[in-house]
Amino acid sequence: MATYEDLPAELVTERLRLRRWAPSDAGEYRGLWLERDPRVPPARRIDAEGRPTTEDLRRRLLDNPLMAHQGLGLLPIELRDTGEFIGYCGLTVGQASFDEPEIAYELAQRFHGHGYATEAARTVLEAARRTGRRRLWATVREWNAPSFRVLEKLDFHRSDRITEDAEHGNTIWMTRVLD
Repeated sequence: MATYEDLPAELVTERLRLRRWAPSDAGEYRGLWLERDPRVPPARRIDAEGRPTTEDLRRRLLDNPLMAHQGLGLLPIELRDTGEFIGYCGLTVGQASFDEPEIAYELAQRFHGHGYATEAARTVLEAARRTGRRRLWATVREWNAPSFRVLEKLDFHRSDRITEDAEHGNTIWMTRVLD
């Protein structure tokens, strides 16, 4: 396995700050789960029993700060001027690999349409380049037009790879070579 620098624990843009997770983020993080499209697979949504609860997610954040794995991870995004939690963005192995990780992001619906996802993903992309990585992946359900728009602004391109899923929508694999 190649050696890479760690993804920084904090990234700052003109309007945003991406930082480490805190247990107090659990409620806002659960809010993202509540807003997810019903086509998202059940394991990534709140179930009929209300799980995961805020306490379940708080424990996950304490035990493993959202998929932090050997210098990768998802970072909560907050507005710099108010400190308000708006979502997360970062790098994860996900369906890809440690050498060529996935970029992932999710914002609360009330923050869609302001360019925040693009701004956060752009700074994560630049940080990924500084870690020494040469390529990133993104997996997007075919029905998720807003995510495709973000990735296209960041010069991601569709690969020939598609993961078929008739129930939840096919997953399209996007990729970006880092210069």
